[in-house]
Amino acid sequence: MVAMIPRIDPPEHRPAWQEQLTAAVRSVEELLQLLEIDPAKAKVQPLQNEFPLRVPRCFIQRMSKGDCRDPLLLQVLPVLQETTEVTGFTADPLDEQHAMPIPGLLHKYRNRALLTMTGACAIHCRYCFRRHFPYADANPVAGHWQPAINYLIQHPNITELILSGGDPLTLADARLHSLTKRLATLKQLRILRIHTRLPIVLPARVDDGLLSWINAQTQKLVFVVHCNHPNEIDGSVTVALDKLAAAGVTLLNQSVLLHGINDSAKTLATLSEQLFAAGVMPYYLHQMDRVQGAAHFQVSIQRAREIALELRASLPGYLVPRLVQEIPGMPGKMPL
Repeated sequence: MVAMIPRIDPPEHRPAWQEQLTAAVRSVEELLQLLEIDPAKAKVQPLQNEFPLRVPRCFIQRMSKGDCRDPLLLQVLPVLQETTEVTGFTADPLDEQHAMPIPGLLHKYRNRALLTMTGACAIHCRYCFRRHFPYADANPVAGHWQPAINYLIQHPNITELILSGGDPLTLADARLHSLTKRLATLKQLRILRIHTRLPIVLPARVDDGLLSWINAQTQKLVFVVHCNHPNEIDGSVTVALDKLAAAGVTLLNQSVLLHGINDSAKTLATLSEQLFAAGVMPYYLHQMDRVQGAAHFQVSIQRAREIALELRASLPGYLVPRLVQEIPGMPGKMPL
């Protein structure tokens, strides 16, 4: 279930990014109209499901008009294939609900834990492995901070906390301050890692308010952004990433290998080069999690390995993301 967009301030107090978040396109008809695409050619599915379309207008502006195979459009457009049931594709492909000792807190790895701070995202990626996640029952924002903090205190071996969701940067700055002020009292936590797509899809989020929050942190900050295709990076994204780097944030990128979108060594090499130029190090290239409704995005492991070999032949080692797959019960991401 997808959560509602978090409560935002009255209009006179809204930052620009919140205005853009509110104005995100939620209608397939409007999206296709903006892109001048015939709905019959796009083969879209009706939106009577729990995972509706949502995409910021600034992200739409990076798509090619008239192209129903645009790699950015394919990431967000609901299509008929989502309704096909495929063996092995499930609602909880990573078995996360069995790794959640406290609502909203996942503890799968020995020295790291993850908080699903919100179910809200600025964009609904159709391959999202948490598209069926029960956020209503696992949302620490709804008054569950203290149990999660108590759990961290009881497990002093946890030295890195991952703030995830949804997307934690859809929360207002005041809510981020509220949580991290409490986390700062936990001396065991040396690193805060933020998993976020907003600097890519909604770069206006990197504003003075967010930079003020960053500067207030006592732990080392790592942002893992999520960019799948070089067309996602425009001038506004580069500016946002530059601001984060200038604030002392370590910037990494993770991509998901997606059929028809980035299953090309040439595309991924260009992505790595553009990320590096923007101050971001390629980190992971994920074999897609087998989530129900996303089977049409799957790339075979054999093809994934071929692409990885081609990347190693064409890029310096530091620009080659690690090809990995997450397998439930394993102690970390498994290299392929």
